[in-house]
Amino acid sequence: MRLYGAKFPLQLHHHRTFIAAKVKWVRDPYLDKAVSKEKDLKQAISVKNQILSSPSKSLPLSSISVLKPLLNLLTTALKFFQKYPTLFTQFQPSASLPLHVKLTPQALSIHKEEQEIHNSPNHRDDAVKRLAKLLMLTRATRLPLHIIDRLKFDLGLPHNYITALLSDYPEYFQVCEAQDCFSDKETLHLELVSWRDELAVSEMEKRVAHGDMTNVKKGERIGFSLSYPNGFDLKKEVKDWVFEWQGLPYISPYENAFHLNPNGDQAEKWVVAVLHELLWLLVSKKTEKENVLILGDYLGFGNRFKKALVHHPGIFYVSNKIRTQTVMLREAYRKDFLVIKHPLMGMRFRYIHLMNKAIEKPRKAAGGALRSWSKRRAASSINKGEERTVRDKSWKREEDKSSSSSDSEFEDLDYSASEVEDASNDEANEIGFVN
Repeated sequence: MRLYGAKFPLQLHHHRTFIAAKVKWVRDPYLDKAVSKEKDLKQAISVKNQILSSPSKSLPLSSISVLKPLLNLLTTALKFFQKYPTLFTQFQPSASLPLHVKLTPQALSIHKEEQEIHNSPNHRDDAVKRLAKLLMLTRATRLPLHIIDRLKFDLGLPHNYITALLSDYPEYFQVCEAQDCFSDKETLHLELVSWRDELAVSEMEKRVAHGDMTNVKKGERIGFSLSYPNGFDLKKEVKDWVFEWQGLPYISPYENAFHLNPNGDQAEKWVVAVLHELLWLLVSKKTEKENVLILGDYLGFGNRFKKALVHHPGIFYVSNKIRTQTVMLREAYRKDFLVIKHPLMGMRFRYIHLMNKAIEKPRKAAGGALRSWSKRRAASSINKGEERTVRDKSWKREEDKSSSSSDSEFEDLDYSASEVEDASNDEANEIGFVN
């Protein structure tokens, strides 16, 4: 039986019971670090895939510059390649040809291992099932391809997933032309061929079942895992409301509960269940907030995903790092590390390690040159007598003071920039639990 068509009985209708209360938003440094570690990673992998899609496994620098908006590069292509010389190398095929870019041997080695994962039967089956489950979260069991494209990196799909993956699973998917419910234009959609009961079980239900799906019962009272960063405090009335809300019946995200009062607590628990399942389907258990909100529109929730993020900071976290906002599933992380690391995430961390090598080298060289200069300066001062040495020490103290001030100003400026970024979302600064 198709679960999404079934409605829950009227006795599960609940109105919002919580009184007006607001809780100050608290930054989570560990989850912020988890996001910051992946700075430029998505762009680097996109550029890598673009280069390898060429028959020569290289591209003219000028052609990559033209693709800058598509690749979401925040700087010029030349500066990006200069920043990560351990990933990309520039060369001129001949005197008559322009400058080209290709992968370094180290980056190419990681890519080959990454492709082995994409091509492995276990990973392919897993990716197909996660994509099918995503479509099953929608009422129409289909989504526009441009929405899938937004999520393909987070879903762990190959960049050419239609030809490299989906074409081998005609029993699961079909590409069809349908009207986009927002643009009213005919556009290509990815559609599930038929509903699959065996996949219509959420992660939360699996945990309760302990391997035996007969243990899963409709309307069972399942609570979500909650955790808060240091310094986060809930008022007693908020804690009481959260406790009661956690005790409400759990409605599967693969059920249809749109008949419930959208402003009620029970409906909100269902929305949280859908958002929780969505994030769990992603290999990194996180995605950009814009992706969540757009997908929420296509799933029929409107701004209810946005409210769920604001109302439940113990389940979800919104990070403002790397010039975007990222929605994260708290329970999937211990400090800044994933609890369950998907094989593809292991490959991505290797790319990050290689990228960081490029950043660390200049810093070490600059530090060594400064220390060498300081030693020569001190030796020169000693040779020229005590009076000059005293004067030099005094000058050195002033220099250190000036240098310290300069560093402090840089940190302050960096902090202010991040604060401006944080302030771009007013709801992230203050969390309310009522509409």
